Amino acid sequence: MQAHFVRMKKKGLFILLLSVLLSGCGEYQKLLKSRDPEEKYQAALRYFNNKQYVKAQTLLDDVSTYYKGTERSEDVLAYLSRCYMGQKDYASATEYYRAYTRNYPKGKYATEAYFQLGHCQYLDSPDPRLEQEITRNAIEAFTQFVELFPESPYAGQAYQEMSEMYDKLALKELYNARLYYNLGTYLGNNYLSCEIVSKNALKNYPSNKYQEDFSWLILQAKYQQMINSFENLKLDRARETQDEYYNFITEFPNSRHRKEADKMMVQVRKVTNE
Repeated sequence: MQAHFVRMKKKGLFILLLSVLLSGCGEYQKLLKSRDPEEKYQAALRYFNNKQYVKAQTLLDDVSTYYKGTERSEDVLAYLSRCYMGQKDYASATEYYRAYTRNYPKGKYATEAYFQLGHCQYLDSPDPRLEQEITRNAIEAFTQFVELFPESPYAGQAYQEMSEMYDKLALKELYNARLYYNLGTYLGNNYLSCEIVSKNALKNYPSNKYQEDFSWLILQAKYQQMINSFENLKLDRARETQDEYYNFITEFPNSRHRKEADKMMVQVRKVTNE
């Protein structure tokens, strides 16, 4: 008897839940067919507040043409941007926030829009091994944001995310430099290419967190060029390697590569006779 009662109770709850869902779907279908833009707009805000972003976005899209050129057009565009953020469609959110900043550069949602323009692209930034146009665009957007709104509560986050984007660009260059180093003398002097890429990365991203890695690659590349050079060039390259060694240990005295660097210097001194 008790088991039967439990089954009936569960069945009743299921039917109640199903009826609520169906009524909700029915309400949404009616809204889609409605010719009242204000009804659709208000419903879209309710759906948005309930995190039903797809439904909110669809209704806002429906009324966007009606409200074009009116004061409400700004609100529609801002909420459409937020809807795409809620759906984690960062590429679409970027385009809508960009449209907002273009149409309402001093609008009531301007601070949010300029920040989110960078934040969306930060979230959409690809693996560092891939093309980094989105990453560069994120940095550009954050730079513009902190220039326009230096006192904004979002400024700290913008600087932090911008720093991460610079590190990502530096990491991409680190991968490239390591690739050149590993290629060695294959079809040319790839050690020189490794050195150039590393030096450019240190110049272009001076605060990146891979500075020791780049400096170590430069020292290794110089050492390998000494080892693989013709006799008439070996002394000059040994001296260049020696200079780089002192630069490296001065900047990174406790480097995990210190022992290996010291071993290099034993060979360098054999060439310089010091």
